[in-house]
Amino acid sequence: MRIGDLAAAGQVTAKTIRFYEQARLLPAPPRTTGGYRDYAPEAVSRLAFIRDAQGAGLTLAEIRSVLEIRDSGQAPCGQVTSLIDQRLADIEQRMAELRQTRSALRELARRAAATDPDTCSEGEICTILTRP
Repeated sequence: MRIGDLAAAGQVTAKTIRFYEQARLLPAPPRTTGGYRDYAPEAVSRLAFIRDAQGAGLTLAEIRSVLEIRDSGQAPCGQVTSLIDQRLADIEQRMAELRQTRSALRELARRAAATDPDTCSEGEICTILTRP
């Protein structure tokens, strides 16, 4: 199948397909005698996997590593499980950081509401952000 057909079937653009080839997520297909890329039907499911993996938060490098395991004939389930566990841990850490930031911003908002701009010293940039 030609690149336009694959793009339509995979709900991506031809440019995305070329990018995935360059990023080694899709193997370079053989060419027709006219020089057109000639993709196997399996490329559609590979595109769907890439899209789903991106939706799960995996990076292109992580997706490539999973595909390399599959392409070597092995099941990548252990690698995928590790990636999911790591992504969950990253999200939990980020959520904790965001909760701390939210708490700090709430305190700053409280201080801002209680600050009279007329009492600000010219020697300070902004007393709201200056630690007491």
